[in-house]
Amino acid sequence: MSGSTAGPEALEPLVRAVLAALADGAARRGGPVPAGPPDALAEHVAGEYAAARGEGALSRLTSLLAYGSADPADPLCAAHLHCPPLAVAVAADLAVSALNPSQDSWDQAPAATTLETLLLGEMAELVGYDERAAGVLTSGGTESNLMGLMLARDRVVGRASGRQVELAGVPRRGPRLRVFTSAAAHFSVQRAAALLGLGEDAVVPVAVDRDLRMDPDALAEALDRCADDGGLPVAVVATAGTTDTGVIDPLRACAELAAEHGAWLHVDAAYGGGALLSDRLAPLLDGLALADSVSLDWHKLGWQPVAAGVFLVRRAETYASLARRAVYLNPPDDEEAGYPSLLGLSLRTTRRADAFSIAVTLRTLGREGLGRLVDACHDLARAGAEAVRSHPRLELCSEPELTAFLFRYLPARGPYDPVRTDRINAALRRGLLREGRAVVGRTELPGTGPGRVRLKLTLLNPHATPADVERLLHAVAEAGRAEEAAEEAAGRHTGETGEETP
Repeated sequence: MSGSTAGPEALEPLVRAVLAALADGAARRGGPVPAGPPDALAEHVAGEYAAARGEGALSRLTSLLAYGSADPADPLCAAHLHCPPLAVAVAADLAVSALNPSQDSWDQAPAATTLETLLLGEMAELVGYDERAAGVLTSGGTESNLMGLMLARDRVVGRASGRQVELAGVPRRGPRLRVFTSAAAHFSVQRAAALLGLGEDAVVPVAVDRDLRMDPDALAEALDRCADDGGLPVAVVATAGTTDTGVIDPLRACAELAAEHGAWLHVDAAYGGGALLSDRLAPLLDGLALADSVSLDWHKLGWQPVAAGVFLVRRAETYASLARRAVYLNPPDDEEAGYPSLLGLSLRTTRRADAFSIAVTLRTLGREGLGRLVDACHDLARAGAEAVRSHPRLELCSEPELTAFLFRYLPARGPYDPVRTDRINAALRRGLLREGRAVVGRTELPGTGPGRVRLKLTLLNPHATPADVERLLHAVAEAGRAEEAAEEAAGRHTGETGEETP
């Protein structure tokens, strides 16, 4: 076993074996992602899995995992909000795995219960909340957004209907329930609405401006229209750091409009919450403290291993509908005797002590040290955007507000054709993956029709350099030229209609 006084002795040779296997697998990979098509990798994984037996299985499969991973610590792996975790956070996570505390009752996690409570107090203060706030560690933004909309539903619909929604359910009759969020918001808002019985159709997409930021005038019009139609605005979900461009909705304006219409304001700051660590970027989150609830993810701009989500509410009493009593976990006489329980703060029962690695990191580096890492990534993104601007075959499509930006490759041959341009950008990204050269993101701008495919860099490696980003962009351009050459060799071209002809 990994715990007790004998645990470290049992773990030590195994940890050494894991570390050696990690180095071996990364060396064999030799880049940000393993080269080759997906089916070849799947076949290799299946073969190694079948062959791994006995005491050698740990080393063999760990080496396989390292070889077959997309490595966010490689400067050419920059597609997603997928950070390279800090070594100190991973070491702290090992301690959690070894001891295996569960946060659903004090007698399973005596120290970890208090540590999570203390950490959440610091997180609330960072957001701008006072001592009346409450919160919990979550699996990430999707769970946090679900919790925010659940509490919004219970409070706002409960107030309008005069019933406890968590007990009686969503009323079958009455005003149509609506949730308002930007057209660039995360898909988890729609998923949460479906899970909560509101239905995905209850989510009203609000128009964005040219920077893909929610337009407050459009939000005001949508809320007024809902009121005129007899609907009930349940929540406004603002985004602080969209997944594609990292832009931040006008939080203060969203808060004022939500309050005016009696709606709950939830801010999805899973990405942008990391700006709170930076003196330079924190002002971008002006108005965050006005939110009724907030989601943060420290496994993005916090360099923690997954999962390190945080959900906070401005007022602890709004948590009432989540309160639960299970006699085998949190009997009232235990709590009266001073044994606290976190059970009523989470949607989960068994729950890892994920607060520990965040707490260790925060105590090791401090806000200032983490803020320097945030600023380094912001500087990297600005340098990358400038490199795109200066490249003859690349087009910058969004300025970096945080650490991400959109761009695309512009074919050199022939007149601009949106269908062909989309196809080449999509294909060059797959080509880079197939060759194991780079991991670049892909998205599409809001709207319809061709010409919307964009490439994306999300720069979360504070040890990467502007030269690394330039190397990545040159790889993109080379891959684009290769796709053009392949089309020409195949005798393909497109006309003005965008239809491919031999």
